[in-house]
Amino acid sequence: MQQSAVMLAWRALASLRLTLVGLVLLALGIVYAYLFDQHATLALVLPMLLLSINLLAAVATRPAFRQSGALLLFHLALIAIVLLLAAGRLSYLKGHVELTQGQEFSGVLTEVDAGVWHRSALDQVRFSNEGFTIEYNTGLQRGVTSNQVSYLDTGGMAKRAEIGDQTPLVLHGYRFYTSHNKGFAPTFSWHPARGGDPTLGAVHLPSYPINEYSQSKEWTLPGTDLKLWTMLQFDEVILDPARPSEFRLPQHHELVVRHGDTRIELQPGGAMTLPEGRLVYEGLRSWMGYTVFYDWTIYWLLAACLLAIAAMGWYYGVKFYAKPWNE
Repeated sequence: MQQSAVMLAWRALASLRLTLVGLVLLALGIVYAYLFDQHATLALVLPMLLLSINLLAAVATRPAFRQSGALLLFHLALIAIVLLLAAGRLSYLKGHVELTQGQEFSGVLTEVDAGVWHRSALDQVRFSNEGFTIEYNTGLQRGVTSNQVSYLDTGGMAKRAEIGDQTPLVLHGYRFYTSHNKGFAPTFSWHPARGGDPTLGAVHLPSYPINEYSQSKEWTLPGTDLKLWTMLQFDEVILDPARPSEFRLPQHHELVVRHGDTRIELQPGGAMTLPEGRLVYEGLRSWMGYTVFYDWTIYWLLAACLLAIAAMGWYYGVKFYAKPWNE
C-alpha cells in the first residue's frame, strides 16, 4: 500500500501538466529577473528545481526512458544541465571595479551582485593595472583593448599578462575583463598639517571620451570633510573622429582645483596649501574599469551539453542505422 502511494506520487510529479506549470513559472521568473533585482535568484531557481524533479520522476516512472541507454543518458544530462543552472544562479558573482594605472586590486569591488551561496575569495586575488592601449577606428569606433597586468598566481609567483574585453585574467575562479569604462586619473599626495604619513591617491574623472566635455569631479580629501572640485583642461585632440587614433594621456594639460572661493591651476609638482594640510599634484594617469565574473558551473555545463548532444547522436544514429536509407 505504501509502495503504491509512493509510485502514485512519483507519477504525479512526472506529469506533463507539471512540466507546463514549471515552464510557465520559469518564463515568469525570467521576466521578473529582467525587470527587478530583488529576489530574482529565487524566481529562477525554484522553477528550475521543479523542472528537475519533474524530469527525474519521468525518468524513474516511464519504462521508455530506461529501454534506450541513449535516451536515458540524454535525459540525465538534461537534469544535470538544469541543476547546474540553478547552482550557478545561487553561487555566481558579477561586479565592477576601477583601478588607476599602477594600482593593485585590494579585493574590494565598487559594485557587486552575487548569489546567496557565493563565498567570496576575492581577498586572495592580487593583480595590478600596468596600463593599457585602446585603438579607435574612424568615427570613434572602439577597437582592440590591450591591458597589461601583473599578478600573483595561486603558487605566489609573480607573472604578467595581457587582457582585454574578450581575454580575461582568471584568478581563483574570478574572471576580470576590461570594459568600455576608462578615463583620466589626476594623482595627488596629501600631507596632513598635524603630521603623519602622506597619503597617495587618485581621482577618477568621468569616463572618456563619452564625457569628453565634462572632465570634472567633486571629491573629499582622505581623513577630512574637505570637498574639492577638480577639472582637467587640455586643448589637444586625443581621439580624432576623422581618422584612426589611440587613447592616450594629453601631452600638455592643467588641473583646476577649487575649494570654496579658492581656485588654483596646477601643473605636475604644484601644490595647494590648506589649513588642514598640503595637497601636491603628482601627475596624470589613466584608469580602467573591469567587469568581474564568477561561475564555477561553466565547464560542467559545457560537459553536460556535450554529453546531451552525444546521447542524441547515439540515439538517432542507432535509429537510422537500423533502417535502409533508400526507404
